[in-house]
Amino acid sequence: MSPYLYLRGLRHAEHTVFAVQDGQKYYTDPQFNVRQAYSSGQQVKRSIMDALTTGLNVAPAPITFNWQTKKGKNNETQFEQKEPWSPCDPTHVDQLLGGYMRAETGEFTIKRRSPLSISAMRPLHPLLGGLERERENLTFDRTSHPANHPVRVRDEKGNELSKEEVDALLLSTKRNLPNRIWIPDHSRASGLFVYDVAVDLRTLFCVSTNTLEPELHPTKVAELKAQGWTENRNVFGPCLLAPQAVREATIPALAHALLNWRITSNQARTFSLMETLAVAISDNANQLAGAIRGQLREDTERPAAKPMLDETAGAKLYILLPASGYIAGAYGAPNALEQAEQDIAQRLREFDYENQIVPAITR
Repeated sequence: MSPYLYLRGLRHAEHTVFAVQDGQKYYTDPQFNVRQAYSSGQQVKRSIMDALTTGLNVAPAPITFNWQTKKGKNNETQFEQKEPWSPCDPTHVDQLLGGYMRAETGEFTIKRRSPLSISAMRPLHPLLGGLERERENLTFDRTSHPANHPVRVRDEKGNELSKEEVDALLLSTKRNLPNRIWIPDHSRASGLFVYDVAVDLRTLFCVSTNTLEPELHPTKVAELKAQGWTENRNVFGPCLLAPQAVREATIPALAHALLNWRITSNQARTFSLMETLAVAISDNANQLAGAIRGQLREDTERPAAKPMLDETAGAKLYILLPASGYIAGAYGAPNALEQAEQDIAQRLREFDYENQIVPAITR
């Protein structure tokens, strides 16, 4: 059995914002020279971890944010942000599956690489998604209740003007100061987008006890053993394996989170269902690229592409009902997402976490 599980998800996004940077983060495709809106792998990963902790009804691991005070040029107090501290505790499910790192002065560095490798969510094909051509202007507007939202005016020295001074200034300059901020030239993302996830089953529930590049503090090793974590070994060396009860509780929640995550960090400004159109699952990464792909059309003068869902590519393909609205010939099932979730969970359960080392064949 392959020690990897690969997943590709196809989603439709409509007039939304993934991450704010000049309106919407983007990169330029070098072949077609078009701007491509995207959601970073880090944002997708955080969304998956949020869905995971929500599904298990547990709080995420507490992260300590450190600040240090120092004196400025005019002896004023300034704050300098330092490296945040992670608890480096795999009993927190987002630490176990999301990884962690802690570099503390006077202590050795503790680092666990996430068993989940997650791509950015980007257009299925450069011609099938990206930034909308039209840009828009936004406003932060509170002019409907001006009496409830005070306006403060300071002079060039930083002194706040009184109401009488402001009124006199507005009268002499023939100006008004509305309770509104103008936010010009913003953009949105629309189209068909894909994301890919690779799960390393060998380290999914195993935390290395190697002391050369430690993933655990020595005191944490003893704590985990007392909580039922057992000594084991995988191809990377000695490790601690999470209890079976932890694995059984985590697997269905992880399968659900990998398919049902949502970007919520920017949806106070906009919202898109980002509905899933299709999911491809395999233990061979190359099969995913063929199962859900964009294909250049040959019947047009200008470059154009069409989305393709190919059940003969080798991957297990699940097609949902909304796919027929964007992909010709795509006939979905109402329970396709649930079937994909069950498939992922079954593959995760079938891996033998307790007996990963196979004796070498002797001749």
